[in-house]
Amino acid sequence: MNFSNGGLQKAKILLFCFLPTTILVSGAFLLGSVIIATDYKERLSGQIAINATKIAGAKVCQAQCRPDDGEALPRGIVSRISELDMRSLRLRGPLIREAATKSQSTMKKRGTSTNLLAIAAEIKQKESVNKIVTKFLSSDFVIMLFHYDGMVDDWRDLEWSRLAIHVSAMDQTKWWFAKRFLHPDIISEYDYIFIWDEDIGVEHFDVGKYLSIIKEEELEILQPALDPNNSVVHHLLTLRDSTSKVHRRIHKRLGVRKCDGNITGPPCSGWVEIMVPVFSKAAWRCAWLMIQNDLIHGWGLDELLGYCVKGNRTQNIGIVDQEYVAHHAVPTLGSSPKDQTNPHVPDQAAQNMTLPNSILQVPSVSTQEMERDEVMKRCFY
Repeated sequence: MNFSNGGLQKAKILLFCFLPTTILVSGAFLLGSVIIATDYKERLSGQIAINATKIAGAKVCQAQCRPDDGEALPRGIVSRISELDMRSLRLRGPLIREAATKSQSTMKKRGTSTNLLAIAAEIKQKESVNKIVTKFLSSDFVIMLFHYDGMVDDWRDLEWSRLAIHVSAMDQTKWWFAKRFLHPDIISEYDYIFIWDEDIGVEHFDVGKYLSIIKEEELEILQPALDPNNSVVHHLLTLRDSTSKVHRRIHKRLGVRKCDGNITGPPCSGWVEIMVPVFSKAAWRCAWLMIQNDLIHGWGLDELLGYCVKGNRTQNIGIVDQEYVAHHAVPTLGSSPKDQTNPHVPDQAAQNMTLPNSILQVPSVSTQEMERDEVMKRCFY
């Protein structure tokens, strides 16, 4: 085919005009393809990673949320926790609860209880325990009695006895019982756990108001203050301050120690005595771990409870003054009949206290029998 000089010239001009444009368009297309492909690969990799994480997380959740012995069980059948509400043989749901008070002669139906009261008791303290339990039943507590004298049947004449949980083991203290029968997983359904001694006077104690104060003050570990006129007192911090609702520290001299703003720990602040402690469920889960299997009376354990209150013992541990109790300090487990006071307590400063309008009793070593020496050595945490 022959081209004239003019046509050839036009062809060359068109070639030189469109060739750069063609190259630019092709380059842009190739670059866009690479970017799109890279973005797709990144998205695909990210999605694969997310799916892998979800699968791994699901496997971890399944491993953590199901008991080791429940792997073979169908999903939904595993029950990880329990509680102490009794079930009737004749009624569905929680057992009908009876408020055993003099003013109530009729049965009163109760729902599932939200708090627990556990008391180590002997039959000699039956009257005292009856007064305590009667007050707590009116606020819908689960009641658990630890019988360290084996005398379970002698409580059956009390109206509330068949509604309580009775655990019996000879010559064991409440901390022995608590370690073995108050495992956090068993009582995780209860908001507050009261682990009290049996020789407590509750004439000036209102359970409902006490619970309200706990929630209002956001306390994790606490106790009711002690009536200064009717209590055996070992630690000034536990004495009732009639001018306050709750106190968390004292500013006084305790023997050679002075409680001032520089001291933020026991026995000046952030501390309760082990005879009437109250725990939130979270605090009890922590405290339970510290109870050693060979712990007896638990003296010294109270010094360490500050570790279990979300990092601030000066705020989350307190003494409730508005609702207070009396500590009669009646000799019971581990005491001989002639002992008229509590055994020696860890806080030596108590011997130097002067407590107006209160009773301070610190026993002499001479009143302790020789056969108890070895036991006493194991009573401290």
